[in-house]
Amino acid sequence: MSERPSGWWISPAIPTIANCALAVLWAFSALGGWGDAAFCGEGEGYDPGCGAGFDDAVRVSAPVALIAVAVAVTAWSMPGVRRKPHRLDVLLTAAAFAWVIAEGVLFVGGYLAQS
Repeated sequence: MSERPSGWWISPAIPTIANCALAVLWAFSALGGWGDAAFCGEGEGYDPGCGAGFDDAVRVSAPVALIAVAVAVTAWSMPGVRRKPHRLDVLLTAAAFAWVIAEGVLFVGGYLAQS
């Protein structure tokens, strides 16, 4: 792997692991029930109206999460990107920001559903 223009090098494993961790967090929050339980309660304290609002937040954040997946997979699957450290860095960073946006949509949507 060639040197980056700035002269210092960070393993691409670090942003890849960060993307995977953010993906798991989003999946557990959106699909695994973590976000629903956190914002709308559990058991007898569960608020169905809040749950419906949180489901809307999941639907809004899902396309952003799909974009994050597509960008990260593209970064690793295209040899022209994978072999150029600067391009790989840019795409993996963009994917991480997309995951943060998807999580932010879940958080704001859950907060709005709660009120």
